[in-house]
Amino acid sequence: MDKEILKSRLQSIIRWLAIWTIKKYQPGIIAVTGSAGKTSTKNAIYTVLKDSRRVRATSANFNNAFGVPLTILGDWKEIAGNFFWVKVLLVSILRLIFPMSYPEVLVLEYGIDRPGDMKYLLDIAKPQIAVITAIGDIPVHVEFFSSPEALAREKSKLIESLPAAGFSILNYDDEIVSGMRERTRSRAITFGFNEGAEMRISNFEQRMEGMRPNGISFKLNYGGNCVPVRLDNCFGKAQSYAVATAACVGLLFGLNLVKISEAIRNYETPPGRGRILDGIKKTFIIDDSYNASPLSMSAALETLHELKAKRKIAVLGDMLEIGEYTTEAHEHIGELVPKRADMLVTVGARAKFIADTAIKKGMPKKNVHSFDTADEAKLPVQELLRQGDLVLVKASHSIGLEKIVEEIKAF
Repeated sequence: MDKEILKSRLQSIIRWLAIWTIKKYQPGIIAVTGSAGKTSTKNAIYTVLKDSRRVRATSANFNNAFGVPLTILGDWKEIAGNFFWVKVLLVSILRLIFPMSYPEVLVLEYGIDRPGDMKYLLDIAKPQIAVITAIGDIPVHVEFFSSPEALAREKSKLIESLPAAGFSILNYDDEIVSGMRERTRSRAITFGFNEGAEMRISNFEQRMEGMRPNGISFKLNYGGNCVPVRLDNCFGKAQSYAVATAACVGLLFGLNLVKISEAIRNYETPPGRGRILDGIKKTFIIDDSYNASPLSMSAALETLHELKAKRKIAVLGDMLEIGEYTTEAHEHIGELVPKRADMLVTVGARAKFIADTAIKKGMPKKNVHSFDTADEAKLPVQELLRQGDLVLVKASHSIGLEKIVEEIKAF
């Protein structure tokens, strides 16, 4: 049988198994979408709820037409082995025939690549609580949409699907997301740094221990109450947004801010998404290599700027799936680099626009190095390092900058 036909049939089968599973067990569903911060937010929500509810959250990048049904059908960590799909089908059918233990709450990540994707996922699982993390001016995955506004409309279908008794949790600081509250009949709750956000983040600080970045601390303010939050080994305001979102969800499940603050101590940022690692030659690495969008790239450079170091090195690769905005987006990042990094290494054809623009904006040419692939770049980056350097590594996942992280991290 043709592989594409087999794939289509398999997709249809697990879709229907997922639909029937939800009808039988009727779990609460929390859906998370956005152009940046989905995985961190999903993990933070899971961390807040896991001690008080039976919760399952999307694993790895299971956020598409295959991944969402798989999460509904079981706690699968990865697609592996010759008999993986046979096992999935057998277990799922048995669960439909015989009553089995099942999560009370599913936290699902809805990744949107093309028009129609959101409707497909909503036909499988309609949430009672929906989160939109951030969109930005040039969102990732805009490549197959007519405009950023068209992509935003596709994502807004998530909160349009909510019942009147449902809840939408929206980023108050993102103008596009904040404006979506007019598109839902649900009760909207906002989070962010700006005055007016219902769950407001304040007193944000990047913590240092000597010259080593140590984590972040901030306060959550809601309804006249305030609690401090301290997170180790993760950086950037994106993590505080994730925690604020999780706090909103926790309140909806009857937890108070103190309990939420205690639960979130166990939060760990996902690998490759802003973790601090010890590097060779007594350097430090901000490993943000898993993925990149114009919004998250700008935020990562701001984090690099705020942290202290003898030298700051930005290792930046291509940002993919932004279509006609590719040149503009990379040039914008190039404009930001000179005031936020001392040295720049770019990887990939598109990232050369970052390098060229950084030089035009005043970064010395001798401090800029460009390579076509991560394999070509990893040894030169290693040779570039000196004691006390802080290195940011960030690009879209397929650029493979995790190879550079492996090359320069301490063992």
